[in-house]
Amino acid sequence: MRNSTGPTTPSADQNRTMRDSVQELKNNPKTSVLIIGGGINGVGTFRDLSLQGIDVTLVERGDYCQGASGASSHMIHGGIRYLENGEFRLVRESVVERNALLKLAPHYVKPLQTTIPIFSTFSGILAAPLRFLTHRQGAPRERGAVLIKAGLTLYDAFSRAGGSVPRHKFVGKKASLAQLPRLRPDVKYTATYFDASVHNPERLTLDVLRDGLAANPRSRAINYVSAVGSDAEGIVLRDELTGDVFPVRADVVVNATGAWVDGTNSALGQSSRFMGGTKGSHIVLDHPELLAACAGREIFFEHSDGRIVLIYPMGERVLVGTTDIDTDMDTPAVCTDPEIDYFLDLIHHVFPTVRVSRDSIVYSFSGVRPLPRHDDTQPGFVSRDYRIERGTASGRPTLSLVGGKWTTFRALSEHLANEVLDLLQRGRTVSTGALPIGGGLGFPQQPRDVAAWVEANGAGLPAERVKLLLGRYGTRAADVAAYVADGEDSPLQTTREVSTRELEYMVRHEQVHHISDVLIRRTALAFNGLVSAELIDEVAGILGKHLEWSASVREYEIEDTRRVLQEQHKVSVHSLVA
Repeated sequence: MRNSTGPTTPSADQNRTMRDSVQELKNNPKTSVLIIGGGINGVGTFRDLSLQGIDVTLVERGDYCQGASGASSHMIHGGIRYLENGEFRLVRESVVERNALLKLAPHYVKPLQTTIPIFSTFSGILAAPLRFLTHRQGAPRERGAVLIKAGLTLYDAFSRAGGSVPRHKFVGKKASLAQLPRLRPDVKYTATYFDASVHNPERLTLDVLRDGLAANPRSRAINYVSAVGSDAEGIVLRDELTGDVFPVRADVVVNATGAWVDGTNSALGQSSRFMGGTKGSHIVLDHPELLAACAGREIFFEHSDGRIVLIYPMGERVLVGTTDIDTDMDTPAVCTDPEIDYFLDLIHHVFPTVRVSRDSIVYSFSGVRPLPRHDDTQPGFVSRDYRIERGTASGRPTLSLVGGKWTTFRALSEHLANEVLDLLQRGRTVSTGALPIGGGLGFPQQPRDVAAWVEANGAGLPAERVKLLLGRYGTRAADVAAYVADGEDSPLQTTREVSTRELEYMVRHEQVHHISDVLIRRTALAFNGLVSAELIDEVAGILGKHLEWSASVREYEIEDTRRVLQEQHKVSVHSLVA
């Protein structure tokens, strides 16, 4: 997260569209609802309220989905392990929402075959009730086949609502090793079931945001603007790109800043102790042998310390996670060397013959989960459910969101929007329960349908290029293709993933202000380990042209991008030229 104490560049040379939006907000500083926080839950609530005809303004101190929403395990899941915590309501809601998102956002949310390797039969039967009652892990006690079978049977019962997800299957040692031959040879069983993954959480968040903007022309969303105080005029905002400070008056304020809810409340003149977030880190590996060992499945298992961890393929890379560590909110969340040691050890725990070293790591990321304050409860047993707390700021009601997870963002947003509507004495007019999200509308999924869509909507661009756009934008790719075709365009010299005209589109339509916005959140270039010094320089030149950067700003952006990649993601930026 960028420093929010002042401008992030040494000049005011920035995007005119962004400046126009801020200026419009200064000129018209009245809004029915102000949402602070541009993660998936704040953005989902923005979309929901806009659809109800409410004029709502959203501000985010960094880029959209830059915090915890962009540092998730990329899973859309029912949370089978939450059953052990007794969170049956959350599991039921989660599987319903998972089933719905597979239909509403098929461009980003995909079925995920998940396999649990099991190394004992009866272990954990006596320890499980104690964990359930006390929320203490105690000494690590492996969960055996009987316990996992019981959990999956209950999970199946929840999962049947609102979808047709296959039931789980158990197989013995021989079949397990036939399917996954690199597993530990002492495996006794494997259990396989289906959840879902979100391969591009940042773009899905942006899609939800753009739905909200399209639904109501009076609604506004601006990144790189933070809430820093309150006074008689309203909530005091600061433009993080220029340092300008100005007030906004709102009838209702929604604090959706995740793990930073208490800090935001403090800035607004309230005192709260709602949050107790934990840090979760991940690494991304370029390791063909490990990728093949997974056989297209997520491997979801219990490590030797009792933590539930995961390994799963994402394209040509493998994602490994996650930790669950109490953290100091004043310390930036980054993946540490001990966490990396932990990840390498957990890979060896299930795939002992697959050798993995630090050299295969192309990217790492870490975020702080927006969990409720949990005192002496161990992090793994802290509730993943959410609640809404009421307060006041500048004499106006505020709603603080405590908790929340990716899978339930639509239902949570509906709940939070209903609370806002109640305060405004307005009724709901639109349900989002069956409403497709952005580029998920009419998204083709079968090869024949994809080919037909590409031919009909490609605006004359090469088919392979249109397929890439379809994967990145869903059916919104038709607008992008038309924009790209309507001007001078060429692929970048350093990558075929994006083109010059597409970068211009991102500036004009997706509120891009920094190089890292493109490399980390508008594309998966950083995630996939495809960033080079030359790529950063090339992107800086193109963005600088459209954002009217001076030479000093461009050089600052290049160095700052290198810093962000190195310090926050452990990416060493090398030159392609030896």
